[in-house]
Amino acid sequence: MVTLEDIQAARERLRSAIRPTPCPQSDYYTERTECAAVFFKLENLQRTGAFKERGALNKLLTLTEDERRRGVIAASAGNHAQGVAYHARRLGVSATIVMPERTPLIKVSRTRDDYGARVVLKGTNYDEAYAEALRIQKAEDRVFIHPFNDAHVIAGQGTIGLELLEQCPDLEVVLVPIGGGGLISGIACALKETRPDIRVVGVQAETIASMKASVEAGERVLLAAAGTTIADGIAVKRVGDLTFPMVQKYVDEVVAVDEEEIAAAILTLLEQEKSVVEGAGAVGLAALLSGDVPAARGRRTAIILSGGNIDMNVISRIIERGLVKAGRLVQLEVRLPDRPGMLAKLTTQVADLRANVVEIHHERAFSKAGLGEAMVEVTLETTGPAQIEELERALHRLGWQVARK
Repeated sequence: MVTLEDIQAARERLRSAIRPTPCPQSDYYTERTECAAVFFKLENLQRTGAFKERGALNKLLTLTEDERRRGVIAASAGNHAQGVAYHARRLGVSATIVMPERTPLIKVSRTRDDYGARVVLKGTNYDEAYAEALRIQKAEDRVFIHPFNDAHVIAGQGTIGLELLEQCPDLEVVLVPIGGGGLISGIACALKETRPDIRVVGVQAETIASMKASVEAGERVLLAAAGTTIADGIAVKRVGDLTFPMVQKYVDEVVAVDEEEIAAAILTLLEQEKSVVEGAGAVGLAALLSGDVPAARGRRTAIILSGGNIDMNVISRIIERGLVKAGRLVQLEVRLPDRPGMLAKLTTQVADLRANVVEIHHERAFSKAGLGEAMVEVTLETTGPAQIEELERALHRLGWQVARK
């Protein structure tokens, strides 16, 4: 089992290459939650966009000269891949990374094009990519760098815990994302061995909560199927045999959040904190906002924002869904008389009420409207639910049928 001394030694190794990330207090969330204070540990600001390079570099720095000559290989959904690739290039070590075929393009291109690793795309999930990596490792005699189930990797991630203790000396609760358990194992060890009173809470995506299921069962559980999640960086069907006992020893609680809660956390971080955070990195805030961590009430709470490598297409979809949920984007279906000037009357009414038309579709032949009527689908930007209701009342007063889609 990894010790506090291992983590302290890792910090000394990493000191010249890994800069401590900021941990500012968030005025917005401190004011809008029941916490005494909310702090964000901004691991999304690392050179490769995630905490993973801490563990990857610590492992690389412990390799023998013979192991460096043979080169390394890793399997990763993206962030571990970039951490290994970037620091392997810095150290002159050949790196091969096996990634699932559906890995976001931004992670693939950065690993291959920006950081110089050979990338192999194989399988639909991490487990299939992992199996291919083991095959290549055996065929090419490379050194395997596991993303979470490795003592040096765990110790490297644990350096975050040491930084937290210095940056927030009065810390009481820490929320940490969990995939395979490497991050939370290292952080929890550093915190609990120094300040046992700090409560450590792990957070997983509900669709693939392998650590939560394992903790509840008292043994490692292999999930039958990996559900799809926007938190792809923590989509692991079975946690590590090194990380699981550390979670059992040091972690107080493991909770799970759903996809809507994760998406809402990504959006609010973008809007309120001006921070780009991927799904896996935002689950801690999602848990706090959903009320799943009552232990944080009235306490000084830190949240690990563990990565910022999110696909731009995913951000676009999340923003749109968030706007719909907030009532700032709405689609109305309006049934009106099929006479000249009616469409102009509709758009004039919308303009008079200060809404903005994003898209409009006018249908006769294929709609449910009767003869002499037309169905218009109009997508509008609004200021919120109150303005939508005002629009609906105005259109009803004209005698038109209105329904939200």
